[in-house]
Amino acid sequence: MQYENEINALKRAGRYRKREVVDSYYKDFASNDYLGLAHKKELHHKTCASLEENDVHATKASMLVNGYHQIHKDFEEALCKANGFEAGVVLGSGFNANIALIEALVRKGDRLFMDELYHASGVLASQLKGIDVVYFKHNDMDELEKLLSNSNAKRNIVAVEGIYSMDGDLCPQDVFHIADRYEALLIVDEAHSSGVVGENLMGVFDLYNIDISSNHIKMGTLGKAYGSFGAFILASEHIVDYLINRAKPIIYATSLSLYDTLLAHQSLNYILSHKRELHDAIQERKMIVKEILDIDIDGLIAPIAIGDNRRVIEIREELLNQGYAVGAIRQPTVASAIVRLIARLGESSEDLRELCISLAKIR
Repeated sequence: MQYENEINALKRAGRYRKREVVDSYYKDFASNDYLGLAHKKELHHKTCASLEENDVHATKASMLVNGYHQIHKDFEEALCKANGFEAGVVLGSGFNANIALIEALVRKGDRLFMDELYHASGVLASQLKGIDVVYFKHNDMDELEKLLSNSNAKRNIVAVEGIYSMDGDLCPQDVFHIADRYEALLIVDEAHSSGVVGENLMGVFDLYNIDISSNHIKMGTLGKAYGSFGAFILASEHIVDYLINRAKPIIYATSLSLYDTLLAHQSLNYILSHKRELHDAIQERKMIVKEILDIDIDGLIAPIAIGDNRRVIEIREELLNQGYAVGAIRQPTVASAIVRLIARLGESSEDLRELCISLAKIR
């Protein structure tokens, strides 16, 4: 048993993980299906009908060999139109998108400035050989500006999240102004904000009404609010052209499945055509969390500080016994253990209210 000691150490620290098959009996307040679109059969049926009309049902190759289909192109163009960007490219996952962006964009002589709470995929990419990376304190725009003002790098690249996956807080609007002022490339990971905030529910660029510039790069995932699978990168024609030629997860991976691309396109259309009712439902759930748990949330992520790895597992089990699924997040994913409640639209506001009451009693 080559790794028995390591596994036992994880168990002693309360950090051992295991897979558990999803049980549809439980009310789901744990997943990132923020808008409940993964349950909307009409989107699935429309996707299947559209795929049935296509000559093939699988992409068959990488995007640059023979795997780039009109389905991909149509969705990329729809994303660009909805978000105000010049060009886009779809790929296999948000994890791969962060690897693609950071590994390809940060060249010799460049410097990457990354928020200390940036997603693990970006942190992993930043640790690749030859990447000059500096982490700044979470959402500390004074520190970021000081670092940029003192940088002598050939290119400066800043990486932040629109909404942070564990703390659930927004990036400050100032990050856009600072990046523009110092002519830095700005990567915004919108995995948890796209589909959740903004007048059109397109994310923080939409929320802050940002005029898209050539230094702005938006990454979003399709496996969260869009109820599908995969990811996209939106940027200038120049940046997307460069990524297609240099980003290994784009060049060397089979292109995104046709079903997932079509399903995400259906979801984009649904979000845009139902944005008002979705926005109202999001606001209702934010108010419930505030009223009962006294937590202000920027999106639909409510982190509840517990501080003990074993206790968060106990709380999760207590809530499962009541019929509710929540996230029990432990180190090293977070600095201190939290219960992660997703106030998603896939469950009723009444069920959310009852769950919050139970959490308030437990807490």
